[in-house]
Amino acid sequence: MRTFNKLFLAKAVSFVMVLTLLFFSACKKDVSNTSPDPQINKSVTGKSALAVGVSGPKAVCYVEVNTEDLRNVGNYYLASGQQLFDIGIIFAANINYDTVADTAQLYFNSQVTTVLSGAATYIKPLQNKGIKVLLSILGNHEGAGICNFPTQAAATAFAKQLSAAVTKYGLDGIDFDDEYADYGTNGTGQPNAFSFVYLVTALRQLMPTKIISFYDYGPAASELSYNGVTVGSKVNYSWNAIYGTFSVPNVPGLSASSLGPAAIDIQNTSASTAASLATQTVSGSYGIYLTYNLPNSDVHTYLSSVSNALYGQATVYSTGTPATGVTFYQDINYGGTVTSAIPKGTYTLSQLQAYGFVDNWASSVQIPSGWTVIMYKNDSFGGTSWTLTSSNANFVNLSPNANDAVTSVKIQ
Repeated sequence: MRTFNKLFLAKAVSFVMVLTLLFFSACKKDVSNTSPDPQINKSVTGKSALAVGVSGPKAVCYVEVNTEDLRNVGNYYLASGQQLFDIGIIFAANINYDTVADTAQLYFNSQVTTVLSGAATYIKPLQNKGIKVLLSILGNHEGAGICNFPTQAAATAFAKQLSAAVTKYGLDGIDFDDEYADYGTNGTGQPNAFSFVYLVTALRQLMPTKIISFYDYGPAASELSYNGVTVGSKVNYSWNAIYGTFSVPNVPGLSASSLGPAAIDIQNTSASTAASLATQTVSGSYGIYLTYNLPNSDVHTYLSSVSNALYGQATVYSTGTPATGVTFYQDINYGGTVTSAIPKGTYTLSQLQAYGFVDNWASSVQIPSGWTVIMYKNDSFGGTSWTLTSSNANFVNLSPNANDAVTSVKIQ
């Protein structure tokens, strides 16, 4: 729910002070140009509808592109070198209402336009890393939404606009968010039982291999089946809309692997809550973990609380390609100060110190798949040794106890 958890924080002041809010989008949209984006009648050629990422739940990230840089999604890696986020979502395009033509129109504010028109700069680099990029669709206080198309033909016409945008900008799919439509404004109809089903059915026909997702909120959340057709049979994923909570979306046709009950606001949900929600996601075998509000600043420490629970790996922030290697941590569970990535080789204490290692200090270690680490109690590979072939979150559990006892290392 973005009213109090997502957009309210960014817009509360203007919501109270500016009576002309109806002219602004729920995502702080600039309305200096209110013309709809032109439709393009091209066929959709698709990539795989499944995001590519580390084994485990897919990490999804909404980015408020009015204030934050979408490319930051690609700067977060797991310690193994894999991307943290599987899906990045441009938040958000809008549904405007053309009072003359009596139709819903897809609209992009100036910031969204910058991202889309600059796809080679903002979108393609993420896709090159295996991250899928979706465009979120949101109401705009004009009475048009995903749940009040008057006819099946009207729903199909809007689906064609969405499909055309996906093709034009090389996107991987569409995300639906049924908020801020203000149904009834401009004489528009109230939500009905068939609109959303007709919309996703038409869009799936137009985009058979693209991703379609649903933010489980608003009137559409109660209109998920019509005439024997379920929304879940047409969309890939659905996720919880209330940040800081765990609630399983009730979307007929979707299994646990396509659902995200956990949702966090990165800038407002505590790290302990985020970690707890990640643990519940894994224990319930759910396939999605939803994040929102990724800032331009480095928040890898916060995200490590999530990734450690989801994947057993800490998160690393890098604006380039992170070095592949072994990383030692000061605390158990990959916490505290971390070394830089240490490549294969043999390392005395003085050599390890160049990577930020401290004598008798390490309590956990991340090891890339297929690598072996031999840790030694004494310098120059003497004394008790411990051989590890995978990451270890707690050296206390090794036999004998290796916590705060490692001085030299061989990495193979």
